[in-house]
Amino acid sequence: MSDLTPKQIVSELDKHIVGQDAAKRAVAVAVRNRWRRRQLPEGLREEVGPKNIMMIGPTGVGKTEIARRLAGLVNAPFIKVEATKYTEVGYVGRDVESMVRDLLDLAIHMVRSEQTEVVRTEADRQTEEELIDTLMPPSEYDRTGGDGDDAEIEADKEAARRRQRNREKLRVQLRAGQLEERLVELTVERKAVPVGMFATIGTEQLDPNMQDFLDKLIPRESKGRRLPIREARKIIFDQQCEKLIDREKVTEMALQRTQESGMIFLDELDKLAGPDRGAGPDVSRQGVQRDLLPIVEGSTVSTRYGPVKSDHILFIAAGAFHSTKPADLMPELQGRFPIRVELEALTREDFLRILTEPQAALTKQHIALLATEGVTVKFTPDAIEAMADIAFRVNQSTQNIGARRLYTITEKVMEELSFDAPDRRGQPVTIDAKYVRGALAKIVEDEDLSKFIL
Repeated sequence: MSDLTPKQIVSELDKHIVGQDAAKRAVAVAVRNRWRRRQLPEGLREEVGPKNIMMIGPTGVGKTEIARRLAGLVNAPFIKVEATKYTEVGYVGRDVESMVRDLLDLAIHMVRSEQTEVVRTEADRQTEEELIDTLMPPSEYDRTGGDGDDAEIEADKEAARRRQRNREKLRVQLRAGQLEERLVELTVERKAVPVGMFATIGTEQLDPNMQDFLDKLIPRESKGRRLPIREARKIIFDQQCEKLIDREKVTEMALQRTQESGMIFLDELDKLAGPDRGAGPDVSRQGVQRDLLPIVEGSTVSTRYGPVKSDHILFIAAGAFHSTKPADLMPELQGRFPIRVELEALTREDFLRILTEPQAALTKQHIALLATEGVTVKFTPDAIEAMADIAFRVNQSTQNIGARRLYTITEKVMEELSFDAPDRRGQPVTIDAKYVRGALAKIVEDEDLSKFIL
């Protein structure tokens, strides 16, 4: 993150998300502050807490997309969770502390991937040796050095030299990819599948100490398999990395990274707002807020890898707040999200930009998809305007679901062409406003139908 300035973060987000400058600037500053804090003296560093952000705006305007793209930019543990999937302690479901455990699991995976690159050269070398040993098992002389009289020892040495020459030939063939389909016998270890109640509820819902106990209780299964070398190589490589990577170092680095750089995007926070109804599916939402409060404020969460302090984890919350407002949340929880950013509803001009400007704009996706069939597709400017105009009008007349409406519009426009594409190889196709309106005419004209289809 030290290489990313706020301007650079916003610039990267601009490549994928149209508008919403205030939200982009807020998350860019929050991410940069993570780096700034680590440059402070230790005494002051502990006093500087994260400035959590709450993004407020209608559905489909880019709240989740900002979080998703941000996760790809920062080299830090980052998870997106839905507030609605958590329940109050005492109810069946996931407790809020599990989001911190999930964040740590992601950090473990990140650090392991980095350490794999560190040991890759040695792991590749050992993998190659293991494959050669599998193809040509070493003799007793190779293992012990041999014994007996001088004549027997000399014969063993000559045989060893021949084996060594053959091994080098195998090495050359392996590196040239000539043995990829050769079958080899391999012993593969795998974790036993949980049975009984653990198969139903999932071990991730158990206490961390209970998870460790079950991991030790359930033995790993070893099974012999015949695999082509191209598949066996990856399995052996993973086994060699497991031996070379220091697990304690991975755990230590992951714990530190989670506590110092971790970020949690808490989506659909608005679904927890409002008074409890006392019964039904929403009975525990106030309880979830109460359980969430100490995590956001800063507490210690027990995990299977050790305790994790959440004091400096950055929380970014988001919600549409259609029927509720941030003030309906618990006052204590509101106070833990000091930065409020309101995202704007999308206009017709925004739809025009969304269809053309992002690196993976919908029109570019369809052009690339049909190019695989040998069909060259071109969208005219008036076609883009027609789709943007229809999407905007349908949002106004039915339910406003933001940019997600464009997915439905473009899919309906491209439906017939996508179906016939294999039979139209080599044909150029121009999609103009007339084509768009023709594909959508019946649906748009029938208001009742458009509510269901678009």
